[in-house]
Amino acid sequence: MILLGLTGSIGMGKSTVSRALTDMGIPVMDSDAVVHEMYAPSGAAVEPIDELFPGAKGADGGIDRKKLGALVLGDDDAMVKLEALVHPLVDAERARFLRAAEEEGQKLVAFDIPLLYEKGYEGSVDVVMVVSADAEAQRARVLARPGMTPEKFESILARQVPDEEKRRRADVVIDTGCALEETKAAVRKAVDALTSGEIATRKTKR
Repeated sequence: MILLGLTGSIGMGKSTVSRALTDMGIPVMDSDAVVHEMYAPSGAAVEPIDELFPGAKGADGGIDRKKLGALVLGDDDAMVKLEALVHPLVDAERARFLRAAEEEGQKLVAFDIPLLYEKGYEGSVDVVMVVSADAEAQRARVLARPGMTPEKFESILARQVPDEEKRRRADVVIDTGCALEETKAAVRKAVDALTSGEIATRKTKR
């Protein structure tokens, strides 16, 4: 089974490519969605986080991301503690996801990991697919989001590996700065190349 790491900078269209993979019947584990579920009321991370960071709970009993952010952002020690708590929970979900995929006989599964390069996760997958678009399209998409400002956008970009470097390090690059059908066709072509062995993975390179 091939493990595909899907990543891309903010506003590059990663969600579009993720949906295209799902529509092709390829299981996709969305890391952000997994954490979101863990932060929801009765989620696996709620009580441990509340114990470590009192005041992080919201009125609904789940973790309030804004409150949690106020407690940990800018505090490296707090971030390390939070990641040490959350990452094992995500790893457990990843193991469950892989077991289910293996039982189903899947040939390819994808992991949607926004900070794949930033956190050094490329070694945990067999092939990396980077989603990209031109800077003008990226900026327009991001600034159209509610609550987004040019300053906030630039701040986010400063914390991410530059798109040019991601493209250089990628095994596959998917362009979303074109018609949707063209992007979907590129995804289908890449998947066919991966499953046929036309694109080498880290497994086949060993």
